[in-house]
Amino acid sequence: MNQHVKAETAEPVHIRPTGTEDVVRLVGLKRSFGATAALGGVSLTVKKGEILGIIGRSGAGKSTLIRCLNGLERPDSGEVFIEGREISRLSERDLQPLRRRIGMVFQHFNLLSAKTVEENVALPLKIEGQPRAERMARAAELLQLVGLSEKAKAHPASLSGGQKQRVGIARALAARPALLLSDEATSALDPETTRSILALLKDINSRLGLTILLVTHEMEVIRSIADRVAVIDAGRIVEEGAVWQIFADPKSGVTRSLLGAIRPQLPPEIAGRLAAGEGAETILKVDVAGDAARGPLLSDLSASVPGPIRLVHGGIDHVQRQPVGTLFLAVPDSGGLAQTIAFLKDRGARVEVLGHVAGPV
Repeated sequence: MNQHVKAETAEPVHIRPTGTEDVVRLVGLKRSFGATAALGGVSLTVKKGEILGIIGRSGAGKSTLIRCLNGLERPDSGEVFIEGREISRLSERDLQPLRRRIGMVFQHFNLLSAKTVEENVALPLKIEGQPRAERMARAAELLQLVGLSEKAKAHPASLSGGQKQRVGIARALAARPALLLSDEATSALDPETTRSILALLKDINSRLGLTILLVTHEMEVIRSIADRVAVIDAGRIVEEGAVWQIFADPKSGVTRSLLGAIRPQLPPEIAGRLAAGEGAETILKVDVAGDAARGPLLSDLSASVPGPIRLVHGGIDHVQRQPVGTLFLAVPDSGGLAQTIAFLKDRGARVEVLGHVAGPV
């Protein structure tokens, strides 16, 4: 999903400096509903201009976290800083101007069917009380940014799902926010449309320096555009780091499970033959990244360790311009296994013995 879709745009509108490196800072955030703990002490930061992906399964706490960020939910304890200001204890009146610094993009678009595309985009500015001429000029600028100038007078019912989401993105940018919250924004879209929307978000981030917090349950979305990822499970951040590093060496079980859909897995016909005891061959899972994945690892291994070591599945991908790979090797049980594992670990690979097979795979 590295496709780059770039709409024709007007001169970019620059967001005013915030005076702080952290656009978002959460400290020990806790929120419970009855006996159920939705958030169990979440702490994280989002730097100005970065895209942070927050990923987790349904019920992990993602929605509650979003609602605490935009002030719709009050935490039981902990602090929520937006551009250096703690918001969790502000009155509703004091929250209003801060909410304008946060744009929201929703899964189901939330467009008003009775209004035209340009009127939907300009709605936040109408609520602010801006003159019609100014808000229509801003709407036109943003529709050009998202590639929908020709749809300004159309109504949402005539738009495709991807076009509706582009309108939603334009509307979220209307008030020149410092932070864009994307809440499962591509979940209702087909894969091709998803690629175009993610490319648009990446382009907006690059052009405007806009900070984006992306909430999703799809690891492919994180892989496509995020700089960092935080994995949330049962209301806690269980893992956090640069996307390529998390892909290369996931520490938690939930992260490994989420990665399972997009990382190479041992084919079922081989996995079904694995046994615990000795056999003709041992199957190794080898994870490599960075420098370990750039060099001629397998040819060097063949030159250093005797025996017919074979690649049975896997390959090298690129995440954030870093090579990240998973290889499945068959090593003869007759000799060379310990030497093979030692060689791979010495090259920086992570090696796991999956089991043995009775005959060639």
